[in-house]
Amino acid sequence: MGLPAEARTAAPVIALRNVTRTYQMGDSEVHALGGVSLVIERGEFVAIMGASGSGKSTMMNIIGCLDVPSSGRYWLDGVDVRGLDETRLARVRNRKIGFVFQSFNLIPRTSALANIELPLLYAGVHAKQRRERALAALDLVGLSARARHLPNEMSGGQQQRVAVARALVTNPALILADEPTGNLDTHSSDEVMNVFESLNRAGRTVVLITHEPDIAERTKRTVRLRDGQVVSDEPTRIGSRRAELTAGR
Repeated sequence: MGLPAEARTAAPVIALRNVTRTYQMGDSEVHALGGVSLVIERGEFVAIMGASGSGKSTMMNIIGCLDVPSSGRYWLDGVDVRGLDETRLARVRNRKIGFVFQSFNLIPRTSALANIELPLLYAGVHAKQRRERALAALDLVGLSARARHLPNEMSGGQQQRVAVARALVTNPALILADEPTGNLDTHSSDEVMNVFESLNRAGRTVVLITHEPDIAERTKRTVRLRDGQVVSDEPTRIGSRRAELTAGR
């Protein structure tokens, strides 16, 4: 079986169809996701929200190819991940997704530039090209002047922007951010969201997992989960305004 009709027409970045995820906990089964279907098109800016236990972390793990569905189908940028072995799944994950985590995950004794180069080093990219691409990614997040700084010489917001640059450097189909502002103060959160907004305006597909309504409101679409089900999928005020402007052309 090929892609569903909605995926064949434009090859969305994310296409989930009737995805379930069940975990065995001793003698009990935990149904973390129960038949979720979701399509995220290229160039969208989406927040996935839900309370603890809603299934949003499980959905993130499946979207990020860190876990696989118990049943249902998932296409990532047109690739059906069902049946891929761990090696091929890792290859798809590394090529298609740029991850941004709440805790930054930077190497402490390594410069911002070297942290950003790491994914390219693992991919076997030549040193000169690694340096050029890492510098370009730093410029995109507004931190060219911090290339030689260590993580502890930067604010939390700057460290997260370095993490965003590292996610960008491989030119992935999707930026997937898990609570990217969870460890940041209001000013630093604003800095990071400004970067995501700028990247999305340039055509990047960005998906945020967040529990913060004010952060979700800065995206263009919010998907809410409860008890492993999608209970709402609506444009935010920004998304609604964009739709109005597009319709009025």
